[in-house]
Amino acid sequence: MSQLYDKTKTTRASKVDLIRKWYILDASKEPVGRLATKAARLLMGKNRADFQPDVDMGGVVVVINSKKLVFTGTKMKRKVYFRYDNGRIGSLKHRTMEQQMDKDSTRPIYLAIRRMLPKNRHQDIRMNNRLHILTGEKHGFTQQLEIA
Repeated sequence: MSQLYDKTKTTRASKVDLIRKWYILDASKEPVGRLATKAARLLMGKNRADFQPDVDMGGVVVVINSKKLVFTGTKMKRKVYFRYDNGRIGSLKHRTMEQQMDKDSTRPIYLAIRRMLPKNRHQDIRMNNRLHILTGEKHGFTQQLEIA
């Protein structure tokens, strides 16, 4: 029995020879939650066959058309974003989804993707370096897309 397992080799993925793929997601095609789960899976690298949770193997995600985000139900009127301005008691601010979309249309999809990622040391790298959210349809990432 042990002779059978002596010749088997296991491989361990590493970031040394990793080639990150670039993915474009259109925000006007599907609801925000479904788009955020796709983006989070691609950023983590869960779509790869050699996925390992402790190695950052995810790709680069470009989300276009964030001005045309699709929401189901009455989320535009009922969903509320809360924040504290200065950390003091009584400084709680709130904004509905309509107000947030008027002010900054990239923020709802950014927060949805961020909250779906695991809270570990890779989260800031994934969000700040490998997630690009654009309001329009045009993007300047054609060279990167040809490489990957």
